[in-house]
Amino acid sequence: MEKFPYNQSSQDHPIDQVLGNPSSGVKTRRQSGNICLYVNFISENEPKEIDDALRDPAWVSAMQEELAEFIRNNVWLLVPRPRKCTIIGSKWIFRNKLDEVGTIIQNKARLVAQGYRQEEGIDYDETFAPFFKWTLNEEVYVAQPPGFVDPKFPDHVYKLNKALCGLKQAPRAWYDTLSTFLLSKGFERGKIDSTLFLKKCPKHILLVQIYVDDIIFGSTNPKLCEKFELLMKT
Repeated sequence: MEKFPYNQSSQDHPIDQVLGNPSSGVKTRRQSGNICLYVNFISENEPKEIDDALRDPAWVSAMQEELAEFIRNNVWLLVPRPRKCTIIGSKWIFRNKLDEVGTIIQNKARLVAQGYRQEEGIDYDETFAPFFKWTLNEEVYVAQPPGFVDPKFPDHVYKLNKALCGLKQAPRAWYDTLSTFLLSKGFERGKIDSTLFLKKCPKHILLVQIYVDDIIFGSTNPKLCEKFELLMKT
């Protein structure tokens, strides 16, 4: 087997096909110094097409890391192609991650759904206004990733368990999950603005505003902001 196969994967992406340690956590800026020691293994180019990425070992590794992350989060399941069901395409997005001084420290490959292929009322109930890996309430199927089609089941598709970036359900799934979490922590939802959450404390208040995939928060007591930041990190 080639070290960097152009088109090789399976339902579970066998460990011998994954470059790096799939169980390792997400890289942080604190690791930038160590990452730079391996600069020769980082690509300086951002490929525009999948064929270009598949010719670059660094980007093949980045794509395999993304698929390994899908496994860890139970994002999808490879199943036979269902009848009379829209299959949403998928696309790779390639970006170089920079540190504070502009040095490339990581090649990041993100697999996104081509949500514009969905039909309203069939594939999604509504578009709420990521995004990634929030539980879905509808049945949604996506095509196998370009460059990583299972050779044993080339006609199979992936049934999503979690929302995928680019999917029209993703913002709604993200909002539902986050709002449920905030309500369970004592927040009240705004009666006029459903993206605004308020928590009343003795002599102080904490406001949380959801804006697409961002969270803006503030309080009359700085310590409440610190506690909220810690809450969201845990």
